[in-house]
Amino acid sequence: MRFSATTAGFAASAIAATAIGIFLLDASGHGAPNAGVAAQAAAMTVPVASVIKRTVPVYFDYVATTQAIRSVTLQAQATGYLAQQAAPDGADVKQGELLYQIDPRDYQAALNQVKAQAQHDSAAYDYSHVSERRNSALSKDGWVAKDTFDQATSNLRQSVATLAVDAAAVQTAELRLGYTEIRAPFAGRLSKSLVHEGALINATGTQFNTLVQLDPIYATFNPSETELAAITKSRSKGPISVDVQPADDAQQRFSGTLTFLDNVVDRSTGTITARATISNPDHTLLPGEFVHVHVHIADRPDALLVPQVALGSSQLGRFVYVVGKDSKAEQRIVSSGASYGSLIVIEKGVEEGDRIIVGNLQKIVVGVPVEPKPATVGST
Repeated sequence: MRFSATTAGFAASAIAATAIGIFLLDASGHGAPNAGVAAQAAAMTVPVASVIKRTVPVYFDYVATTQAIRSVTLQAQATGYLAQQAAPDGADVKQGELLYQIDPRDYQAALNQVKAQAQHDSAAYDYSHVSERRNSALSKDGWVAKDTFDQATSNLRQSVATLAVDAAAVQTAELRLGYTEIRAPFAGRLSKSLVHEGALINATGTQFNTLVQLDPIYATFNPSETELAAITKSRSKGPISVDVQPADDAQQRFSGTLTFLDNVVDRSTGTITARATISNPDHTLLPGEFVHVHVHIADRPDALLVPQVALGSSQLGRFVYVVGKDSKAEQRIVSSGASYGSLIVIEKGVEEGDRIIVGNLQKIVVGVPVEPKPATVGST
């Protein structure tokens, strides 16, 4: 069967009329139930979290460097061959622990010699003491000349002085013997040894090693002069707590206290030197590291916080999506502050109790209906 142009035009007109009729039917309200179902289906399910009000700490943040509280170079005070390195390179040692041993035999022999001399002089003292007592008694009865008694008294005094000299000599010999042992003056960690067993050690100051204290440890940083007033005010109320975070580990934290604030501002930089003493029991921090320092200045009450994942950025600034009237998405331009874990302070733009959309953010369109559901851990 063939269709003429007239027939084809008639058919097209009939189709258009049918379409217009369907549209008019919907417009007249007969199709309203179907439209409601479509609108309900268009509501997007979104995870939400409420704006919370909480007291939060106020921190000043700095980049700091760690420093050892004590660092000493271990040096010799005795001459002799190194007999033993008692602690290996890089060892953590306790106060008083033996680190190096110089051959003590010469010094032990010198000590034995002065002790023997002291025993000899002690025997002479005993005789002088007895002689002085005897001559004193005989002198009273005239049996001994006065000069003889005076000589006995002088001998006794000389013996007393000799014993004092011997005691000093013994003490000196003991000290010199003690110098053959190099012991840790405080608990800390050794560096690499500069001498080895068998080396001849010179008493003029041969260096053995370097020992640094690691617990506690200093963190030194430089607040600006504009922050000095707040730090000074907080410090006048009591100790200022400090948290330290290694630059390469965001999860690890160390605690301490601000213990030093310099007495002059560096005019070339506009900063002042400050120092915190940090507990470091596991010796994780080492001198010379860069760390992040959080100085707790005060507590701020009634701060409004929202999850950080809810924040977006545009040419107008940072914003969040909020479930508004009639459960439709609204965009709020906000001003953000400090962050606390997964939460961030909002200075303005939201109120306590507002429901913040924290997921499906790329699909949100302002004004579209949404179906809010409480956010679960891990929602994005």
